[in-house]
Amino acid sequence: MKQYKNIISLSKNERGIWDLDTIKGCKSGLLENPNGCYNDCYAYKTAKRYGIDFSKSIERYFENETHRNLIVKQIEKIDMPFIRIGCSGDPSENWQHTINIIKQIKENSQLSLFDISSKKQIVIITRHWNTLTDEQLIELSKYNICVNTSVSALDNESLINKSLTEYERLKPYCKSVLRIVSCDFNEDNLIGKKMAEIQRKLFKNDLTIDTVFRPSSKNEFVINKIINVKKMGFMKSKALVSKFNKKAYLGKCGTCLEMCGLNVK
Repeated sequence: MKQYKNIISLSKNERGIWDLDTIKGCKSGLLENPNGCYNDCYAYKTAKRYGIDFSKSIERYFENETHRNLIVKQIEKIDMPFIRIGCSGDPSENWQHTINIIKQIKENSQLSLFDISSKKQIVIITRHWNTLTDEQLIELSKYNICVNTSVSALDNESLINKSLTEYERLKPYCKSVLRIVSCDFNEDNLIGKKMAEIQRKLFKNDLTIDTVFRPSSKNEFVINKIINVKKMGFMKSKALVSKFNKKAYLGKCGTCLEMCGLNVK
């Protein structure tokens, strides 16, 4: 299979989000689940469609100063108030590399004759496979960062506890948002009822956003009737959706009110 290239790029996905992934692929996410988180990772499925090995985490770099300047200029022209890091790979696979890339786009270059740096906000989405050190937290606090800690009642207890710990730990250093992958749990099912209770507790945290789970029909949670699903309009087609909150947003990112937590107070 092919691997992701190690050259960093700015790209726009179907929903209109602009990503600057510092790492592509997710070795840690595929260690226990062969199809990624909840055995239905969208990024994994996209990589598989294009014949890319998602189990390899590839760090991405600027080729040179010209390339860095070009990317920074592109970032400043995008039609969104922020870029996102962590769309097709988890930045926590190498936090220091991720921080170094952020530093390169947020600070003026010492090698350029021009004053080129980005004023756009940055949203990081992470599962915290690796833990930020205290020194890295201090370094991260220098920049305009919003960290989305991705978690779900579908996770095991250990991962939920770790996610909540890191979500709280980040608060003194940046905007810390709990990005909850939610489901319409079947409370007639014992496992579904337990997970529904966990989910209600997760949403009691102060800064949360709701990310609707879109499983495949073969997902174990669907087959075992732990979650309720139905076909709903999504982008230009229909998708199987497990929707906890009827008001949860499923449209394009440009018209989303929450903006990955930037507008959540």
